Amino acid sequence: MIRTLVVEDDFRVSHIHCDYASRVEGFEVVGRASTVAETLDAVRTLHPDLLLLDVFLPDGSGLDVLRQLSGDEGGARPDAIMITADRDITSVRTAMKLGAVGYVVKPFGSADLAERLTAYRELQHRVDALGQAPRTDQADVDALFSAARPPAVPRVPAKGHSAPTLALLHQVLRTTPDALSAAQAAELTGVSRATAQRYLSYLVREGMVRLELRYGATGRPEHRYRMKSP
Repeated sequence: MIRTLVVEDDFRVSHIHCDYASRVEGFEVVGRASTVAETLDAVRTLHPDLLLLDVFLPDGSGLDVLRQLSGDEGGARPDAIMITADRDITSVRTAMKLGAVGYVVKPFGSADLAERLTAYRELQHRVDALGQAPRTDQADVDALFSAARPPAVPRVPAKGHSAPTLALLHQVLRTTPDALSAAQAAELTGVSRATAQRYLSYLVREGMVRLELRYGATGRPEHRYRMKSP
């Protein structure tokens, strides 16, 4: 499990973010903090793997947290995904320079956060899979950098396709470890089977989803769909 600390000064929003993160497979929320001081203390006592870190805090900035953790020799520094209403490009650049692995601008929905958490989880799995090898090749490096971010869904899909529906099907595939049939995808998203089939076929044509054929004892093979690995 990826131990996650939620840092947000608004109690209601903090609760929502905890709920969002807890729904994603492989993540465990181990605590919450609402100030810079509380965050630094929680990092040293709870040892989280990941911070969901707001920029605007009552006693400073989430960027200050990253700065102080970078200079702390007392232990391994957790990764951080910034979650904030701060759209200032200077803040974005500073977060990147300080090592943040993501930057999510409020407001957002559970699917948006799930996309980024899933991408982060896949990155950790790839790092673990490489093990203790002393060297790696360019393909492994490219895969690691690709896994750090979710693949983009076409903002303007083909004629006759709805962008929100396309994003919904894409998100379900991203957050489900097993290949799905059109019927299963339809059940998970609430669309009709025919609609799910049409959108899944479109994602296959776009090269974002892999079609797998499952053969039974008799009859035609069942079509199943799975996200392509980065």
